[in-house]
Amino acid sequence: MTVRRHTLALLTFAVVLAGVAHAGAADASWRNARQMIVVTIADWQVDHGTLRAFERDGESWRQVRSATPVTIGKNGAGWGMGLSPAQTGGPVKREGDNRSPAGVFRIGTAFGYAAHAATALPYRALGASDWCMDVSGSPHYNRIVDANVVGAEAVKGSSEPMRRDLHADGDQRYRLGFVIEHNAQAAPEGGSCIFAHLWKSPTDATAGCTAMTPAVMQSLLAWLKPQDHPVFVLLPQAEYERLRNTWQLPGLDADGAR
Repeated sequence: MTVRRHTLALLTFAVVLAGVAHAGAADASWRNARQMIVVTIADWQVDHGTLRAFERDGESWRQVRSATPVTIGKNGAGWGMGLSPAQTGGPVKREGDNRSPAGVFRIGTAFGYAAHAATALPYRALGASDWCMDVSGSPHYNRIVDANVVGAEAVKGSSEPMRRDLHADGDQRYRLGFVIEHNAQAAPEGGSCIFAHLWKSPTDATAGCTAMTPAVMQSLLAWLKPQDHPVFVLLPQAEYERLRNTWQLPGLDADGAR
């Protein structure tokens, strides 16, 4: 083998190794998760789904919450940007498309209208000046900010007041919830302000969040522990079955065993 061919072979091998390492890193990015909330939907276009919760038991998953209904984006779901590798074969989540992001995501800060909540997650007591910036291009895009700190001009144009009870006719949907860390890198037009929050009713879809009853939310917040690196998964049923082994997801049979 000539030096040139030897060099090319080494470069090719290095590229292959890099690709394998990248794929492994993507898969490994939630292997330390010991808590997982799973939402499955019938297909990409539906606006409701089923939520289950699991704890890791050794190398397998144990179901700790039986299936319960939730609502999602009024236009269904689309591939989001989180911990999981990029996928093809379905819609892609974009700003303002009224789709919930699909994939695997870290669970971030809890929030609510009260000063405190029964949760081990970091908690943000929302004030009248708290907004989530949904204007792409803003330096605060996809972040919850206090207008008293960043200035009123910085939140101009946002349609996401966090105290909806004060800004949206007493709306209670953000009375309790947590952040689903979609598009944490704030890619322009990638979608913003994705939460799990309370539903208005079992038939009211969302603008891209996942909504549930107060009882389910309270139970999840009391259960979630930052030290267990909890993650949130949302997938159409067919995609869940396709990716289950590769992504090391729980089985969805009667007892929830993997």
